[in-house]
Amino acid sequence: MNSYDIGSLPGDGIGPEVHNEGLRVLEAVAAIEGFRYKLVEYPYSGEHYLKTKELVPESVIDEWRTLDAVLLGAIGHPDVETGLVERSVILGLRFGLDQYINLRPIKLYAEHLCPLKDKGPEDIDFIVVRENTEGFYSQIGGHLKKGTPDEVALVNGVYTWKGCERACRYAFELARKRAQDKGGGHKPKVTLVDKANALRPQDIWTRAFAQVAADFPDVETDHAYVDACCMWMVKNPEWFDVIVTSNMFGDIITDLGSMLQGGMGIAASGNIHPGKTSMFEPIHGSAPKYAGKNVACPLGSIGAVGMMLDFLGETQAAARIEDAVSRLLTSGKVPSADARSGIGTTEMGDMVVKELQSD
Repeated sequence: MNSYDIGSLPGDGIGPEVHNEGLRVLEAVAAIEGFRYKLVEYPYSGEHYLKTKELVPESVIDEWRTLDAVLLGAIGHPDVETGLVERSVILGLRFGLDQYINLRPIKLYAEHLCPLKDKGPEDIDFIVVRENTEGFYSQIGGHLKKGTPDEVALVNGVYTWKGCERACRYAFELARKRAQDKGGGHKPKVTLVDKANALRPQDIWTRAFAQVAADFPDVETDHAYVDACCMWMVKNPEWFDVIVTSNMFGDIITDLGSMLQGGMGIAASGNIHPGKTSMFEPIHGSAPKYAGKNVACPLGSIGAVGMMLDFLGETQAAARIEDAVSRLLTSGKVPSADARSGIGTTEMGDMVVKELQSD
């Protein structure tokens, strides 16, 4: 029987609520599929920082490396400096464990959830591979004469050949796997999204993409500047299969993508180092205004559990979760995947567990 050590960080705001429903689904699917897991709890959050002034120590990052995966709720507290704890926890994981791929599926399960006219599930089913450890998130920069009229703020975007090449290669391998999984003549395609016309150093992406593409003659390639990509995501989302892009552009277009599939409440992501400890989370924030009200949609957290299990090799368990969520959303029982749905957080979790157990 397979067994896994999984780090658990409920976080702030609605984080603990949605995280709990994700863990309930994990428990249910483990019982069905017959694998075991042990949760290793970690307190790091904005609330924990307010009480202790403690951020994530290096020793804990070392400990995370020994786990099979980490599951995160959401981080961010209104009474803590913006980004302080988020950088400690999320960037601690991404950079400390070199989780160089941020993977974000954009998949519409039910047409009524999509804000686009005349677009359905057959039109919106793609995935974004976002480079996760470089670009403008590399934390290189600072302020000069801060707080004065002469203040200067500098931030450096860093792109390495290694970072670009490995992200592109992951995208091509993923496109090939998606084609195999879909069958039926689905042709794999990878679209590079950059802004190399205006930001010429991003030409490193163009060249790395072309070099990797030569190793995948069966995969179609395309290119879009990030502004055009946003336009085509709204106008013709069916054009996309796999997108590969830089850290910041990936951050932006995946939020747009989440709305195409029904909103932030349904969107999940993985922070991945293939073959090593990876972290999975819903992409919504901590949404403190909804905390404790039992109204937050937990489907993003549940989807993150599914992504985590797929990464761990429990592909049948992951498929069970996706099928359960798909059946629930297409049943008409869920009018929206957000806090206005009229369905409580725990109730939504109950509905997913019921679908799982009735499969």
